Amino acid sequence: MIVRSRLPWPLRWAVVALSLGFSAALALWAFEFGKEIAGLDRSSRDELVQLRREVEELRAANERARAVADTAESLLKAEKATQEQLALQLRQLEADKLALQEDLGFFEGLLPLAGDGLQIRGLQLDAGTPGQLRYQLLLMQPGRAATDFSGRYELVVQGTRDGRLWSTTHAGERPLHFRQYQRVEGLVRLPADAVIKTARARVLDAKDGVRAELLARP
Repeated sequence: MIVRSRLPWPLRWAVVALSLGFSAALALWAFEFGKEIAGLDRSSRDELVQLRREVEELRAANERARAVADTAESLLKAEKATQEQLALQLRQLEADKLALQEDLGFFEGLLPLAGDGLQIRGLQLDAGTPGQLRYQLLLMQPGRAATDFSGRYELVVQGTRDGRLWSTTHAGERPLHFRQYQRVEGLVRLPADAVIKTARARVLDAKDGVRAELLARP
């Protein structure tokens, strides 16, 4: 004989209701947990999008800064080139000024003189290079009745060496032959340790008679 216990129908419905409630609660919990996971994923995607946007903005700012730096560097190079060109032009202008001053002194010496006879109108000395003395000499015979002159010139250089008096005589490189004027120039080689004080130019005729002389300082 088999004994079967059967639950009353009200109790059965209570068990079924409890089972359904538990299943519903489990499903609701799974749904809410899924929503939270989905919400975190959206937040991460939003943050990633924001970071990418910031990176693009930083890249754009970097490109603008690099463009400004390149422009500034180009301007500096152009300004440096301009300054170098201006400095070169300034040096050229200074050289031209010195040349004009020398020419002015030369042509001023060509102005008519009072009196007759051979005269030394100008003696210019340049001792800028050690061991060398460059000179320029202008000779004139004023007046319409001037006759041809033939002779020579010499330059007597005086100074000191090792604290002692020192002098040397430099003969002209070419003989003189002119009527109205003649311009001569040359180079005297000196000891490197010589200190030049004065230079005296003398013009001598064919008989070695002194016709004119002029003293100058470098």
